[in-house]
This record gives sequence, structure tokens and C-alpha cells, in this order.
Amino acid sequence: MTAAQASEPAQPSSVDITCYGILVALGFSHLLNDLVQSLIPALYPMLKESLKLSYSQIGLITLVFQITASLLQPAIGLYTDRSPKPYSLVVGMVFTLIGLIALSLSTSFGQILMSAMLVGLGSAIFHPESSRMARAASGGRHGLAQSIFQVGGNAGTALGPLLAAFIIVPQGQASVAWFSVAAIVGAILLFRVGRWYVGYLAHHQRTQQFAQRNSRSGLSSWQIGLSLTILICLMFSKYIYQVSLSSYYTFYLIDKFQVSTQVSQLYLFVFLGAFATGTVAGGAVGDRFGYKIVIWGSILGVVPFTLLLPYANLFWTCVLTVPIGLILASAFSSMLVYAHQILPGRVGMVSGLFFGLAFGIAGIGAAALGELADRTSITFVYHVCSFLPLVGLLAAFLPRTEHLR
Repeated sequence: MTAAQASEPAQPSSVDITCYGILVALGFSHLLNDLVQSLIPALYPMLKESLKLSYSQIGLITLVFQITASLLQPAIGLYTDRSPKPYSLVVGMVFTLIGLIALSLSTSFGQILMSAMLVGLGSAIFHPESSRMARAASGGRHGLAQSIFQVGGNAGTALGPLLAAFIIVPQGQASVAWFSVAAIVGAILLFRVGRWYVGYLAHHQRTQQFAQRNSRSGLSSWQIGLSLTILICLMFSKYIYQVSLSSYYTFYLIDKFQVSTQVSQLYLFVFLGAFATGTVAGGAVGDRFGYKIVIWGSILGVVPFTLLLPYANLFWTCVLTVPIGLILASAFSSMLVYAHQILPGRVGMVSGLFFGLAFGIAGIGAAALGELADRTSITFVYHVCSFLPLVGLLAAFLPRTEHLR
């Protein structure tokens, strides 16, 4: 075996082939996984009315779901860096299935919290190892691979509210159980992906471990620490603003424009659909021009649209959410690949950390924004959040080197 062939999945050789079949399978599994997860916020208007919940309690549901995922993902990623578990994704999908069925049967706030926690546990198991598998199948096109993987999740998140509008809202909470089919299909598909990964590991694992022990980013410890701190700040900006739309956009439209719940779900689908579309471009552009450029543009470039949104009428509110979704979505894949290059050999831990941060920041943000909405108004929340993307100015301080671009 040559030295090039002995490289780890994070740095495949030029002869490695991009396994598009595996990437599409992982992306579709991500779609099914996140479709199920997106049913939780899609249920919020119904749960708020039926259980007489406050905005703070709505935020607490998101907090429990997101924190369960965020606390476990880095630990699971670190463990699978040392001992990859090809079939762990199936286990994660089973937890999601159990949580989904429990959600359909819940009749109290406490039961809703427990169901959300189970779905969060499934997500915590799914994301780190599936992100590693996507990188292993990338053939060196890391940004594209992460984009394909991410667009599946974003598409699932977009489809959730749409399906909720046409299925769950008319049929009621019990109809959530129908979506258990998605979890079952996901488990079957991930079992087949796991079989591919077993073969991949049999060929690469020994030399992969050697490469991990000897890989370096070329950055000093101070530069690595600074870079990670900046990326975390950018994650904060991105996901607090994102959760303001994913969790509270329907309430904003209902409160400000007096639209129905079904119509508000359709408007949410427009934003989430744009968000899913923007994901693909970010990774491919990052592979071609550099991940720092995409990170800079995707966070800061959304500022003019977010500042205008609180002052727009219903039509322009819908129009503005399209570029917001397209631009904002391009950030995560490039941020994740950039972090992989800062800490090579720790793909699972870094993926778990970043997915965990995404969930944790979103959860804390949802709870804080819910409390702010209770104390002020939902409209005031959007005035405050419109300034968050200005944090993107920090991207100017990310190291720019030849191999990190």
C-alpha cells in the first residue's frame, strides 16, 4: 500500500473516488432523520393551544431536545474516533422512532419533554458518525460531501412543516405516528450504509489510525484556539437567528399578519426550502475558492435582508426569507470542513462538537427568545435578532493559509 493510499478519510488521496451513492444514501437518511425532528417545532402551535403552553414552555421543549443532542454528540464523536461503529446509526434511528411514537401519544407537558429528549438522543447518535462516513466517501471533495449530507437534513427540516400543515394539523397529534415509516426506512437504509463502512474500515482503518496520530494542521495552538473561538461565535450568530425563524416564524406571522396556522406553515416551508437549497452551493464553492470566503460571505452577507425583515409587509417578509435562507445555509458545511482541517484526525469529535453546538445554541436560543417574547412581543424578538449576523465580521480574523484557504 502506498503512502497516499494510507491516508485517513479526512485527507484521501487523489486516487480515491467520490462515492456518490453512499453520499446520497447518507443525505437521504439525514432527510428522514431531520424530517422527524422538524415535526416537533411544527407541532408547537397545536401544542400551545391544546396544552395551554406559554412561549417559555415552547422554548423549553426546544431546549430539552437540543441540549440532549448537543451534550452527547461530542462525546459520541470522540468515542467513534477511537472505535468507529458502522451500525450505530441504526441504533440512533431506533431511538428517534421510539421518541416519535411517544410524541404522538403524549398528553402532558412532561410527556412532550420526554419524547423530545428521545428524539434528541437519536440525533446525537446519528450526526457524528454519519458526518465521518460522508467525509470517508468524499474522495477529497470534503465541502461537496458535507453539502450533500447537509442538504438532506435541511430538506427534511423544510418538509416537516409542510407535511405537518397538510397531515398533522387536519388529523391531529396522533397522526405523528404515521411518520414512524420514515424512521423505519431510515434504519434499513443506514444498515446498508453500515455494511459499506465495514468494508471501508477493513481497508483503511490501520493506516487511518497511523495518519491520525501523525497529522498536523500547521497552525499553532494559539491559532487553533482563536479559530475555534471565532467559529463558535459565528455558530452563535447563525443558529440564534436561524432558530428565531424555525421555532417562532409561524407565531410572528400569525401575530403580525393574522394568517392561519396552515398558511404560516407554508410560509415557513418557503424559508426552509430556500435554506435547504443554499446548502449545496456552500460546500462546492468552498472546495473551489476556499472555506473562509464562504464563511465570511454566508454570515455577513445576510445582514441587509435581516435588517429589513421586521419592517416588511407579508409579501416582502416571504420574499426576504428566501435570500436569508439561501445565504445563511451556505455557512455550516464550510465551517465544519474548516474545523476538520484545523484538527485533522478528529473528524468524529469535531463533527459531534459542531453539530452539538448547533443543537445546544439553538436550544438555548429558543428558550431565551421565548422568554423575551413573553416579556415583550414576538415582533420585538425579530428586531433584536436582525443585528445578530453582524457577528460575521469576526470571520476576518480566521487564519488564511494555503491548505486552509
